[in-house]
Amino acid sequence: MHISKKSLVSVLILALVLIGFYTVDLTPDKASIISFPDFDTSVTDSKDTPINTLGDFNNAIVNITDKTNPTVVTITTTQRITPRDNPLLRFFNMPQEQQEFTRQGLGSGVIVSKEGYILTNNHVVEGADQISVRMFNEKSAEAEVVGRDPQTDIAVLKIKADNLPVISLGNSDDLRVGELVLAIGSPLDPGLAHSVSMGIVSAKGRSRLGLASYENYIQTDAAINPGNSGGALINMDGELIGINTAIASRSGGYQGVGFAIPINLAKQIMNSLIETGEVKRGYLGIYLGGTVDETMARALGLEEARGFIIGQVEEGGPADEAGLREGDIIVSLNGEPVDSWDAFRIKIANTAPGSEVTVGVIRDEEEMSFDVTLGELDGSQTASSEPQADIEEQLGFNARNLTPDIADQLGLSSDVSGVVVTAVQPGSPAYRQGLRKGDVITSVNRQNISNLNEFNEIMSQLIDQEDQVILLKVNRQGINQFIAFEL
Repeated sequence: MHISKKSLVSVLILALVLIGFYTVDLTPDKASIISFPDFDTSVTDSKDTPINTLGDFNNAIVNITDKTNPTVVTITTTQRITPRDNPLLRFFNMPQEQQEFTRQGLGSGVIVSKEGYILTNNHVVEGADQISVRMFNEKSAEAEVVGRDPQTDIAVLKIKADNLPVISLGNSDDLRVGELVLAIGSPLDPGLAHSVSMGIVSAKGRSRLGLASYENYIQTDAAINPGNSGGALINMDGELIGINTAIASRSGGYQGVGFAIPINLAKQIMNSLIETGEVKRGYLGIYLGGTVDETMARALGLEEARGFIIGQVEEGGPADEAGLREGDIIVSLNGEPVDSWDAFRIKIANTAPGSEVTVGVIRDEEEMSFDVTLGELDGSQTASSEPQADIEEQLGFNARNLTPDIADQLGLSSDVSGVVVTAVQPGSPAYRQGLRKGDVITSVNRQNISNLNEFNEIMSQLIDQEDQVILLKVNRQGINQFIAFEL
């Protein structure tokens, strides 16, 4: 009896148990999918290959690799760097030498259309003055940036070339934990381009890693190393189901914990960047007030733990106009249960502005629903709980409202107010001066702040001024400290 490729995982597990040569130690809902513009991403699907033996399984892996490896490219970048002025020398009016130098970068990308569009990570090409793409056939081409989205760490490039191989795009919503996957990219060195590694999907929906503003990562134990960023995560049907993005490592190298952006999220961002050059996100106008765990559920008189509490509703925002209130417990979106605050944020952000969504809440132990017409997130609004993108980029760190839940996790007293730092970019001025994830900013330039709106308002004014020095008062593990850095 023939076994189809769909049963490949079961065959492998059985073979491994019998032979005993290998051991393994040890769902986000559908988002709003924007249709593609008119560019061809199709490839010819291969027929299912019958698998009768372990040798057949091996050949199936080889065939998938042969089909997909040519669609992965090596990306090298060049950035011209001019050293910053030394404030001490400037203070004493001493001359400073401005000797420019170049910085080289390495990453990977995936060809997704015959027109030359390439998906990769924003951090691979951010700040680059020149981008070169080397293909499987060793030919090189200069690439232009179609668009970048730092908040999801996705970028789209385009090259001019003929007869490009194209990968099929899968459906990451259908991905299951335990599925076999291949990772292809250029780890560590351009000479190691098109390296292939195999593993499984370790988890889905990973977030709060401090890698991007919107996080919903696939976790895999397929070997991913520096240089793999922007490369392909491929399922056993030879489809692209993720863009490899980051590793969790104490050594800086592979330790079996890698993360990829789901292709359903990546292709939405790509579609928007190709059509408009920017990403338009839905805007609801609420802030997290705490997750409803078992203890919170008992305190609120709920039969089960589900959803999260609205900590604040922005005055005049879409949620406010629809009738949502502080203290409401959000339990569903468009009839689907809400798994987490992070998944909810991504669904809202990925829904087109102007769309109507139905938000299910519990208020005073009574279930009700509200139809909300989403606004458009722009520079004057905050998406749920993250600071504005331009502020993040210039300051080099992210922050969110300090909620009672977060304060409790940090061991802070209830009278501490401000914003909590969720990620700090290594090498940024704030990082060099000592700001770290988990610090609670309570004042900026001696002005006390109590929420993210106040923080953003002050920072926006300071960023517009030249040669500005920022003084932050931070609460770190209950002890106040001061951190100063120059923009």
